[in-house]
Amino acid sequence: MCLGVPGQVTEIHPDALGMTMGKVSFGGVTKRVCLAYTPEAEVGDYVVVHVGFAISRIDEAEAHKVFETLRELGELAELEIPQPPAWPEGGIDRATGVGPPGAAGPLASAPDERRPS
Repeated sequence: MCLGVPGQVTEIHPDALGMTMGKVSFGGVTKRVCLAYTPEAEVGDYVVVHVGFAISRIDEAEAHKVFETLRELGELAELEIPQPPAWPEGGIDRATGVGPPGAAGPLASAPDERRPS
């Protein structure tokens, strides 16, 4: 079964393509999430996340209620899978060439090797 899991937005920032991304906390487990479908979401808001995309905002009381029900049903096992750090040491993700706001690293000023000159 595919589920949308509620979580709280803890960070928001654009990626290298201008897509709105952020960190969302699911009961203490933080994941990177695409926020493009919920442009109205702000830090502190709760969103429903499905396969890495926030698909709607939800109020805090409903988010806690749904999260607790999912926990009771044992449907949150995926959140327990160890994840790589949200941002590598130095702040820049080599796969995407982006990092959190204010990050500086070896790729911050390097040209993108994936694009032809």
